[in-house]
Amino acid sequence: MRYVIYYLAAVSLIGAAVCIYDKLAAPRGWRRVPERTLFFWALIGGGPGVYLTMLLIRHKTLHRNFMLGIPAIMIFQAVIIIAIYNIMYSRGLL
Repeated sequence: MRYVIYYLAAVSLIGAAVCIYDKLAAPRGWRRVPERTLFFWALIGGGPGVYLTMLLIRHKTLHRNFMLGIPAIMIFQAVIIIAIYNIMYSRGLL
């Protein structure tokens, strides 16, 4: 369980860093991060880091697909985790 928490923290930090880079890249003319990359980091578990960073630095907050999509991904992941936990608990694996 500890390694899962480490993984989620690392992926959230990387997702946050990608968000910050994209925010800095916009006014400087640097290469931008594709939107699918931000969704990728959210999809593999970095949703909390990506979403919190988006809100804190006001990045892509006017994009409806981000403001609804990232929380939807996090809710879907939570449902899956709870379902897996309940199945494992009911079979005596936890």
